[in-house]
Amino acid sequence: MISRLEKEITFRFLKARKKDGFLNIISIFSFIGIGLGVAVLIVVMSVMNGFRTELVNKIIGFNAHMTVKPYENKIAKEKLDNQNLKSISESLIFSNSGEGIMIKKDITKGILLRGYFEKDFSKLDIVNNGNFLGSENGLSNNFISISKELSFSLNLEIGDEITLMSSSGVQTIIGNLPKQKKFTVASLFDSGVIDFDNNVAFINLVTLEEFFNLKPKVRNLEIYLNNPKNIEYQKTLVQKIFTNEFIYTWSDMNKSLFSALKVERNVMFIILTLIIIVAAFNIISGLTILVKNKTKEIAILKSIGVLNKSIVKIFFLIGVIIGTSATIFGIILGITFSIYVENLRQFLSEFFNISLFPEEIYFLSSMPSEINSISILIISACSILITILVSIFPAFKAAKLDPIKSLKYE
Repeated sequence: MISRLEKEITFRFLKARKKDGFLNIISIFSFIGIGLGVAVLIVVMSVMNGFRTELVNKIIGFNAHMTVKPYENKIAKEKLDNQNLKSISESLIFSNSGEGIMIKKDITKGILLRGYFEKDFSKLDIVNNGNFLGSENGLSNNFISISKELSFSLNLEIGDEITLMSSSGVQTIIGNLPKQKKFTVASLFDSGVIDFDNNVAFINLVTLEEFFNLKPKVRNLEIYLNNPKNIEYQKTLVQKIFTNEFIYTWSDMNKSLFSALKVERNVMFIILTLIIIVAAFNIISGLTILVKNKTKEIAILKSIGVLNKSIVKIFFLIGVIIGTSATIFGIILGITFSIYVENLRQFLSEFFNISLFPEEIYFLSSMPSEINSISILIISACSILITILVSIFPAFKAAKLDPIKSLKYE
């Protein structure tokens, strides 16, 4: 416990005096350094958390949360009635895919075609995200849904015709020729990810299977979950239901990307924590100078019976108060910047006429930010722990002063 005397002496030593000018400067720099280190760490972690969340939302917006792919036998329909599957899933959709070539006058482009039943197509997130143009139920035979980005590249509008060439062929008297079929643009979608928009289009499932000579038994089952972010646990449940099928999730398809993001976030945390450590070392300097300046006062305190452990507590508390108050200041500053980081980005971009967050690189039109309370608690705990550690040495040094020698040389 801390006694009243220890508290009073601690706050008296914290008060600024004219002769302690240099000491005050060190304390101010310690306070600012720790505060800025905490603030920068919170902002960086918030932006990286926000970037990951936005990336996940976009990925699960145009990909199935989980896909069940049969090896040889058709997926048994009775498995779809499993209660565990129904409890975690929002919708179950059959699909198939094939690679073809899109031809528009002199322009050719490789494209991945995804096939859905007309009733299932309207359930997809890209159809219901507010950026969809055309009929949601327009994916009937010989109709195609392409992205807005692709429509600009090929100069297409809803109602225009386009030719698709299949990778599978038809046997003729002159040999094997690839299939060609005309499709009418029924709708335009916008997933928000340019790579996906430029390379994927949707057609009717039955039409796709005819176009690529695919059998219905090789259809995939796409599972859309109620909580797609809790993917590992739900994958285990689905694997118990579909024991003879290959199962992969949106996380499996992007494992290297999210592993890289995780490593980058951890490295950034370590690097930015060094800022706090460097700033905290100023506390050692400040407390050491304070001990030197307060030699007479320490000697008087010891001569009137104040114990060494009380001297340790006093100087230890000074360091902790500086570090804790700086941490609180940094938390407030960091949270404020995290909330208004996009406004700050827009201001800097307009003021300096530069692009600070290019959409074509980061796939996002705005700088995301997600304040995570656990991250803030970890950052705060690390900051306070560092200040506690660096306050120990000067505190024990103050307690070791000899009162007789100290008073003799004053």
